[in-house]
Amino acid sequence: MTLLHSLLHTRWRRALRTVALLFGAVPGASLLATPAAWADCPPTAQAPSAQQIADGLRNARDRGMLWRLSKDGRTGWLYGTVHVGRLDWAFPGPRITQALRAADTVALELDLLDPATAEGMARGQAQLQTASDAAPLPDSLKARLDALADQECVAAGLRGQPALLQALALTVLAGRRDGLDPGFAQEAVLSGFARSAGKTVVALETPEAQLALLLPEQPAQLPAQVQRMVEQLESGQARRLLGQLASAWAVGDLDRLANYEAWCDCIADEEDRQFMRRLNDGRNGNVAERIDSLLAQGQRVFAAVGALHMTGDQALPRLMAERGYTVTRIPLETR
Repeated sequence: MTLLHSLLHTRWRRALRTVALLFGAVPGASLLATPAAWADCPPTAQAPSAQQIADGLRNARDRGMLWRLSKDGRTGWLYGTVHVGRLDWAFPGPRITQALRAADTVALELDLLDPATAEGMARGQAQLQTASDAAPLPDSLKARLDALADQECVAAGLRGQPALLQALALTVLAGRRDGLDPGFAQEAVLSGFARSAGKTVVALETPEAQLALLLPEQPAQLPAQVQRMVEQLESGQARRLLGQLASAWAVGDLDRLANYEAWCDCIADEEDRQFMRRLNDGRNGNVAERIDSLLAQGQRVFAAVGALHMTGDQALPRLMAERGYTVTRIPLETR
C-alpha cells in the first residue's frame, strides 16, 4: 500500500483533520495572536487548507531519526524530534507512518492534548514564580525582556508569567521569521494522529519535572540565567541556533547534533555545560526506564523524544541497548 493510500485510510483522514485543529491547542498558541497594528510581527502557524493537506500528503517524506527496539519478542520504536517545525513537516513519511501504524501506544515527553498537562504546567509555573520572587530581575533586565516580547508581538500572552518561562517561550518562538513555529512541532502532530487512530497516548515526563530542571541549583543565579538567554535573543544567536538544530534534524544528521557543543556557541563556562547536561543527559535515565516499563507490559510503543536526547554518553539508544534491547537505526530518506 502506498503512503498516500495509507494516509487516506479513514482513520488517517480523521488524523489529518485533527492536525488542522492542533495549532490552536499547543502550549504557547495563545501567545501567537498578531495585533493588526503591528505590521512587523513574525508569521504565525495557521490551520492548513484542504489543498495544503493534499499537497502535504503527496509530498510527505521522513525527517528526523528513527530506531527499532526489540527484546524477547517485544517491539518498539524510538523517534528523535525537534520542538518546532514547518507545515510540510507535519506529514510523516513512509517509514515513520509504518512505525506509527504498527504501534498501539505513542509515548511523548509530554502529551500536549491531555488536560492534566495544563494542570501540571500551572503547578510548575507556580514553582518558577516562587523562585522568581526570591531572586527578582533588575529593572533594566525586565525592560529588555519586555522589549523582546514586544518585538515578537507576544507581550500580552507573556505578561505576568515567570521571567524564566518568558525567556524560554521567546527562545522557542525565535525561529518564526524563518518559518519555524512551535505550532508545527512533531509532538502535537503525533498526539493528534494517535488519538484519531484510536491509539493510547502516554507522557514520559511531567511538566513539573521539566520546568524544575530549568531552575539553577541556587535561586540567586536565576537573574544571570535569564540574562544569558536575553543576550542570546538580542544578538540573534538563539534564532540562528534554532535554525541550525532544525536543519540538522530535518536531514537526520545525528553526528552534527552529537557535536552540538562544538558549534552552538552556547556553552560559555562549566555552569552552562552542567545546565545542558541536566536538561539532556540528566533526564534520559528516567525516560529510558519509562519506555522499558511500557514495553515490558506488552505494549508496542512509538516513543518520541527530543533529538538531542539521542546523543552523548547517556543517549537513549545506548541506554535502551544497556537494558538488553537490540537497537537498530532505520534509514530514512530525509533528503
